[in-house]
Amino acid sequence: MKIDGNLRSIQSGTVSEGQARTSKSGTPSAQPAASAGPRVQLSPLGSQLAGIEASLADVPVVDSQRVEEIKQAISDGRFKVNPDVIADRLLETVRELIQSQRG
Repeated sequence: MKIDGNLRSIQSGTVSEGQARTSKSGTPSAQPAASAGPRVQLSPLGSQLAGIEASLADVPVVDSQRVEEIKQAISDGRFKVNPDVIADRLLETVRELIQSQRG
């Protein structure tokens, strides 16, 4: 399973063209508040996904403690490479990629 770091931030709620927007400098730009332009509203599922994304933002991508354990095992000569496990997992990954391209 690969984790893609290119996640976009999703915000729930309603947005209309008439709402004040923030410029790059961080100050609100002057726009009329009573515009009758198009409105966009996220579904409850979109709001739920936004909440999930927010909770995952705090989860580290790398388990630093596990990395240190492996480094120490390599340094101590205790780290063993099992080529059968590596081959099995590589084949599993290839199968998943093939299935994802078909469906």
